[in-house]
Amino acid sequence: MKFAISMLALLAATTAQAQTPATVKVNLGTVQSFGAVVTYIAQDKGYFRDAGIELNISFMNSSANVMAILARGDLNIVEGGVSVGFFNAVNQNLPIIMTTDRVSTPIHHHLLVAPKHKGKITKLADLKGMNVGTNAAGAVTTYELGKMFARSGMTLKDIELKVVGFPQMGAALQNGALDATLIIPPFAAAFEQQGLGFSIANADDLVEPSPMTIAVSYVNTDWAAKNKEAMKRFFVAYMRATREYCTAYHHGANRKEVIDIALKYGLEKSAANVEKNPWTGRNMNGAINMPSIMDMQQFYLQTGFVKRVLPGEKLYTSEYIDHANKVLGPPPVVKPDSKLPGCR
Repeated sequence: MKFAISMLALLAATTAQAQTPATVKVNLGTVQSFGAVVTYIAQDKGYFRDAGIELNISFMNSSANVMAILARGDLNIVEGGVSVGFFNAVNQNLPIIMTTDRVSTPIHHHLLVAPKHKGKITKLADLKGMNVGTNAAGAVTTYELGKMFARSGMTLKDIELKVVGFPQMGAALQNGALDATLIIPPFAAAFEQQGLGFSIANADDLVEPSPMTIAVSYVNTDWAAKNKEAMKRFFVAYMRATREYCTAYHHGANRKEVIDIALKYGLEKSAANVEKNPWTGRNMNGAINMPSIMDMQQFYLQTGFVKRVLPGEKLYTSEYIDHANKVLGPPPVVKPDSKLPGCR
């Protein structure tokens, strides 16, 4: 009898051990902004831990300057904007690919005009020949500006494009260094409230194809091939947190919980700020809108930032989110009376 009990105990322990995945360390780079809250939801609520993922988070200013670090393998996953740097990296056959959407329309990027032009500049065509700001020449904001001005029959050659960091754009509008600039939350609303500029256009209204995917998760494909099961588990945890973000986005019952996590990890200074500023959208299933990505790549080709257009399968794989959605089942229905676009 004692032998039978011992065998049962051993069998139970072996089964439990088999069900518990071996811990894999994942080095992830992210921009420390509210857009990273999904990662922190999964971290804070133990989803990564339960998936056998030991997550090591590194902060970066932009994904554009870390593609080489990702390709080298010092980082395994990078969350950030879709930039010229990514397309050029793949063109060089570096082991990088997109795996899931991180930010899609609505993105709330506004074209703010300097206060000195109040009453004089009311439309995009009025900015011909003037200084217009972008945060980087090859950044997604440059693509957005090009698409926005095209709606008025203009190109980037019709303006003087100036590179200015987002935090400095308010001062540049005030001192006359910029006549206008395309700017992201939370700066857009803050600068308008401070009287540093006024909005005449919104990228969400003018840029097609839509939804526009502007930020994604990239992975090192060499590392992913060696850690296939860990990657699958990572994205099950990540997509579980994505669904919680979208529920909170539409003012679901968990909204305070998500805001508290954002504050806990320093993504915002106060709950009031989080409620005041619009949240960016994303796809609840994690899918990237490839027509948007391909149009972006074509734009960069036409403007000389990239040398050739690559096929979609070189840029994006949906295998990890497909697996995650199969494991998790259909996404939850958002609050029925929510009129907010995106995050469904």
